[in-house]
Order: sequence, then structure tokens, then C-alpha cells
Amino acid sequence: MISVVIMAAGAGTRMKSQTPKVLHMLSGRRLIDYPILAAQSVSDDVQVVLFHQREQVEAHIAKSFDGVRCVCQDHENLPGTAGAVMAAKPKYDRVVVLNGDMPLVTPEFTRLLANRTEEAAISVFATANPSGYGRVVMSKDRVRRIVEEKDASEEEKKINIVNAGVYSFSKQFLSEFLKKVENSNEQKEFYLTDLISLAVKNKKTVSALWGDELILMGINSKADLSAAERIHQGLIKNDLMNRGILVRMPETVFIDASATFEGECAVENGAMILGQSRIVRSVIKAHSIVEDSIIVDSDIGPMAHIRPNSEIINTHIGNFVETKKAKLNGVKAGHLSYLGDATIDEGTNIGAGTITCNYNGKNKYQTTIGKNVFIGSDTQLVAPIAIPDNVLIGAGSTVVKDPKEGDLVLSRSEQKSIAGFFFKFFGKHK
Repeated sequence: MISVVIMAAGAGTRMKSQTPKVLHMLSGRRLIDYPILAAQSVSDDVQVVLFHQREQVEAHIAKSFDGVRCVCQDHENLPGTAGAVMAAKPKYDRVVVLNGDMPLVTPEFTRLLANRTEEAAISVFATANPSGYGRVVMSKDRVRRIVEEKDASEEEKKINIVNAGVYSFSKQFLSEFLKKVENSNEQKEFYLTDLISLAVKNKKTVSALWGDELILMGINSKADLSAAERIHQGLIKNDLMNRGILVRMPETVFIDASATFEGECAVENGAMILGQSRIVRSVIKAHSIVEDSIIVDSDIGPMAHIRPNSEIINTHIGNFVETKKAKLNGVKAGHLSYLGDATIDEGTNIGAGTITCNYNGKNKYQTTIGKNVFIGSDTQLVAPIAIPDNVLIGAGSTVVKDPKEGDLVLSRSEQKSIAGFFFKFFGKHK
């Protein structure tokens, strides 16, 4: 059994945001969610160390995860990464240390860290641009020391093996050496990297776990966030395509990490699948948006907007159609309609320009439409209203009262024609 400590106490000043760094969004989830999910895949003892804007981060974790314990770093007396780990109280004999701003660390890599047996192991990667990273001085497969860039000699700065900041320790090693870390540096902080020096000095084994630079990248700025999201989106879409989902021009498509697909589906260019949407045997056409909704055996778009809590089954949704909290089963809505707070049954055709008038300025109201209803173009359905089966509504009608089954509903002013008015108005003669 292992314990996982996630460091998330930093201020994240380079994000230049009032939002805590670890609560920024990446592919529809908060940054902190990803290391927590990776940690929970290997451990039932996950502790997140917080300090900066602690209340906001802790509230999110409590709402989103079960069994994750938040602890507060004594930042005044024990600042720095070692100070963060000092705040944790791991239960098990192996302790993995992750960073809250590393969203691409996978459960598989976390499992590799968990399976180490040495007193200490650090994650490293080789990079063409080591600037800003601590350099890892190695002898064969053993780590000798970590040199921070500001302390590195010109020769050491040429080293391209760098510290990723993810660790695996035995609990006994931490108990013995964590208290020996000193803050005799310019920042007066306690650093985990000093543990490695202490380990080597005391003839403890320190090994390196090699990782991919991309999955070990940390997020320090919004540019980093954007770069990580591009990578993560690529991973999501490659996985979907390998499972048989067609994604056209995938670089233009955005798919939330929480969205799911079943059966043979297609997502066309420019589409966005957001939130916990579920797409089943359906086609999402170009530049359409689906948010937190269920789409089954249907085609959506192009340029349609399925807003949250919609359930679209065996239905055609055309261009410039918007739904919100709508349940459509076996419906055709070809174009230019708003269907909000509505339930519409099979065989019904929604004409262009149809609107469910669901809001009176104070409250939202429901529209219910039965089977085999034909609604002509430019119709307004003023909720609350119920249209039974087998009703025909003429184009241009404003419907404010419930009709009966079999009715033809017409609500128009009488058409008048004034002979010759065109010529009189424009001063022309026929």
C-alpha cells in the first residue's frame, strides 16, 4: 500500500489570475483533478497540501472527490516543497509526491513511482531546453545530486537531464531525513531536492525514473496551460479515434475529458463536446456545441447548440437550432428554432423560426408537445402550454392556450390588400 502527497500550496503568481492556479480549467476539468485521479488509481490515502487560497481549493476537492484529505502547510515557518511534505501524515510505508499543477501525469506513471523500492526515487527527463530546471547529475543509473540552475556551473548548465519534481520515498526515509533539511538558501525555503543530497551523503540509494517531457510538464503560466491543453486534447481525440470514433480535422475539435462516446459516432470540424455529455451512435456536425447533454441515434447541426440537460433521441437537429433542458424523441427540427424547457414526442416536425417562450421575466415554464404534431414556421408557443397528439399549427401563429387533439391552430391577423398602393407610395405608374 502507498500514500500519495500532492503539493498544491503555491501562489501561482505567474498565472496572473485571481483564480488559484490549480483551479484553472484544462479540457473541462480543474488542474488539481488530474493528479488526484492519478493518485486515487493507486492509493486510498491521498493528501493534498494547501496554503494559498486554501478555502477555494479545499471546497472544490470536497465537492468533487471522496476520501481525499486536505492539509495546510505551515508556510510561515516551513515554506518550500519540503515544508509542504512535512505537513502531510502518510499512512503507508511508500510515499509518492506529485505536483498539483501537473495535469498530464498518468495513472500508469504514478503506478511506476508507487512500485519503487529504493529509499528515494526522482522523476527525470531529457530535454533540448533545460533552462529553468534543476539539473540532475547522474552516475550510471544512480542520482548523485540535483543542482538548481542558479547554482549550476557553466558545465553543469549543459546537462540536459532535469528534475521533474515528482518523487517516491520510503516513509522511513522521510521520517529520518525530512527533519534534517535546512533552509540555508537565498529564498530561506526548505527544498525536497535537498533530500536527495542528504540521501547520497548518507549512502542511501537514489534512483531515477525516466519519464516523457510532455507528461511531466508543469503549469506555471497561461501559455503553459494552453500548451498542455493542446497536448491533452490530442490524447483524448487519438484515444477516441483508436476506438472507432471519427473525428474530422481533430485539431479544430474540442472534447471535454468527461464526455463519453458509445458505438460508431462522428464529430465534424469545429465542434465542441462539453461537460459530461454522452454521445451514442450519433453525428455531431460542423461547428455544433453539445453541453452536458445526451445524444442518442441522432444528428446535430451543423451550427446547432445543445445546451445543458437536453436529451436528444432518434432526432434530427438542423442548423441554428438551440435546445435547453429539452427532451426530444423522434423529432425533426430543421433550422432556426429555440426549444427550451420542452418535451417533444415522436413524429413531430418543428418549423423554422419556432420558439418556446419559456420565460416571463420571473420564472421558467414548460412546453409539452405530443406525437405527430406539425408546427408551421415562425410559431411562438407561450409556456406553460401542452400540445396534444395529432395537432396542426399554422405558420406565424402565437399559441397561448392548450388545443385539443386533432385541432388546426391558427393565430394571425386578417390579411388585407390595398390595390395600387405600391405605385401610389413610390409615385410610379404601372
